[in-house]
Amino acid sequence: MEYALVLITSYLIGSIPNGLIIGRKFYKIDLRQFGSKNIGATNAYRTLGPAPAFWVFVTDALKGVAGVLLGHYIGGTALAELSGGIGAIAGHNWSVFLMFKGGRGVATGLGVIAMIAPKVTFIVFVVWALIVYFTRYVSLASIIAALLVPITMWLLHIRHEFFYFGLLAALFVIVRHRPNIERLLQGTESKIKAGGQSEPGPKKEK
Repeated sequence: MEYALVLITSYLIGSIPNGLIIGRKFYKIDLRQFGSKNIGATNAYRTLGPAPAFWVFVTDALKGVAGVLLGHYIGGTALAELSGGIGAIAGHNWSVFLMFKGGRGVATGLGVIAMIAPKVTFIVFVVWALIVYFTRYVSLASIIAALLVPITMWLLHIRHEFFYFGLLAALFVIVRHRPNIERLLQGTESKIKAGGQSEPGPKKEK
């Protein structure tokens, strides 16, 4: 019963569409109608700029933090904490408030990892930032960072429950990035520019 309560409550917390709320309330813009039509921080960066994107990222990450804390205080076990984390990521990706659509789970997943494995979070974030800096592909950085989570957990001998969570979280992120993977392979994925906006990928020859 406790695990079910944690899972359901964290799912509802994760379902809160922060990007949509911030865009509408402060900028009168519905992110679902611009750019990639995603409500996450990357599309917020391209559409609204760095400052709102930062707050979208932070508030989305806090959903993952809240899920883990909920599991900790209600269940008091690692499994309960992970249930809260999974619920938060699932809610972010498939929000009940958005007809089961949502983001890609990167920021929310990072919030969960920050709570259960801080060292892993630091390593993964540095790699993510370096890839974004040198390639300007946020999607590529997110995919590689997701794959790096379980690998880093294994190398650092993080407890096995967290390692399996890392595998599941990586799968969530990769599944949500399928369209981006296709565009990366085709050479049509957009890059980000400093200060916002996106740089379209090279056009394919006919």
